[in-house]
Amino acid sequence: MARIRAAFFDPDGSRYGLPTYWWRGAPDGYATRRQLRERGLNPGRQPIAAQILWAGVGGTRVAYLYRLDLARPKRTPSPAQLRAVRRALLARRTCPTCRRVRPYYIPRSLGECLTCASVEAAA
Repeated sequence: MARIRAAFFDPDGSRYGLPTYWWRGAPDGYATRRQLRERGLNPGRQPIAAQILWAGVGGTRVAYLYRLDLARPKRTPSPAQLRAVRRALLARRTCPTCRRVRPYYIPRSLGECLTCASVEAAA
């Protein structure tokens, strides 16, 4: 076992407080939030079960692991929630000055579409 791996190997959690493994060294049955999301799951209010530590840019990096057997299926949004999100995204693309729907989100710094902002800047 390499020195780095040995430094981050603490399966009983006596050194780091949580069971700790090195990069790509965690046993089966654990997953990060991103890995859970890819499987259509979420942690489901379970506590952090383990962690992965590795030496990265700026120091030691950490990724928390959750147990797969306690993970829950992701909630599916209702049709009303999906409609509300669609309306909110449409509102972000609608210029309040010219009332046109743009193919990009209106910059909050300008408060209007780029065309309206450039006309005001030119005047």
